[in-house]
Amino acid sequence: MRKTMMLFVALAGAALCQSDFYLKSGDRVVFYGDSITDQRLYTSDVETYVVTRFPTMPVTFVHSGWGGDRVTGGGGGPIDVRLDRDVTPYRPTAMTIMLGMNDGSYRAFDEKIFETFARGYEHIVEKVKKDLPGIRITVIEPSPYDDATRPPTFEGGYNAVLERYSAFLKELAGKNHLQVADLNSPVVGMLKKANDIDPALAQKIIPDRVHPGAAGHLAMAEGLLKAWDAPALVTAVEIDGAAGRATHTEGTKLGAIGKRGGLVWEQMDRALPFPIDWNDKSKLVPLVMRSSDFVDALDRETLKVIGLAGGRYILRIDSIEAGTFSGDELAKGVNLATLSTTPMMKQAMEVHALTVKRAAIHQMRWREIQVPLSEESVPNKGQAMAALDKVDDDLMKQQRAAAQPKPHRYELALQADR
Repeated sequence: MRKTMMLFVALAGAALCQSDFYLKSGDRVVFYGDSITDQRLYTSDVETYVVTRFPTMPVTFVHSGWGGDRVTGGGGGPIDVRLDRDVTPYRPTAMTIMLGMNDGSYRAFDEKIFETFARGYEHIVEKVKKDLPGIRITVIEPSPYDDATRPPTFEGGYNAVLERYSAFLKELAGKNHLQVADLNSPVVGMLKKANDIDPALAQKIIPDRVHPGAAGHLAMAEGLLKAWDAPALVTAVEIDGAAGRATHTEGTKLGAIGKRGGLVWEQMDRALPFPIDWNDKSKLVPLVMRSSDFVDALDRETLKVIGLAGGRYILRIDSIEAGTFSGDELAKGVNLATLSTTPMMKQAMEVHALTVKRAAIHQMRWREIQVPLSEESVPNKGQAMAALDKVDDDLMKQQRAAAQPKPHRYELALQADR
């Protein structure tokens, strides 16, 4: 009964945390764009953030990026075909658009090319708003062409061209009451910091200068989530170790704190940390985290314990050693989201794996059956797509179930001298 009540309190409180976030219960989101969206990396990161941070809020996501796209369309067809097939049928309540990388033609700024981009983007916004009244659109400033970790290919560099396109998007957003997300300047700032730390490794964040790897997409996801007022808080716990009582909690519910050879308590969180691969073998994820404010801006899962005697302390969660900390470190506060060994991080990783699988199933349905066989008379085509839609739905249900909070037992004990 006690655990049931803790769950009820935690889930009821979770609803209160959603008020400032851009997405709301029942939203349907379409991510639209070119090959960078087609990578399904920053989009999957954003989806996982929403599912893990708001595990009781129903929101659905569709990934509709197509490599090579411009405002006029591309390999998936002209722009109106793309919108009519890959956006409108999903009846989204929210949509993101990231175009521009290909539109600038990878050359110095050209007024005629820019006019094509501007008029084409205006057409997209006008058509989407007409076809989907009430939709909320987030226009995304183009992610950077990497002129930060290596010399520009021409005077001024191509990213300066993309910055001019970004300035237009800000104006367009203001005129049309759209949300705007900057995925350019913060990523450039991250690249410059990474380049100062490790120039050779920094070049691998966007290896071809256009398409970021998974680590680079984390910084892009941060840009979109910040534009959506995503909360940084996962949990915040402050404990007076001498008194054996909690003095402050946010995003969680603590049971009674026992003092049996240390501190022992049960904790029921309302959300999970974002799944960061701190042990990434390429070392790119830790470099991006060190070069950005991702953790501070989006992933605070803090534990602060004052009043402890000197020495080092072992923190165990569900009998698993999460880390060892000095009394001074605990008094200042430890961010559990930076630990790879917690049960919460393991759970979040499982959620993200399901996010990636779900997006891949939709990609198969769309790109392997719906589009290439659209003109073919294949009797079981509709049945095959319906079956994949069902798999997609099944994976989404598993994803949401995997994200539901669980109670955990915490133990903080003085480490024996070795």
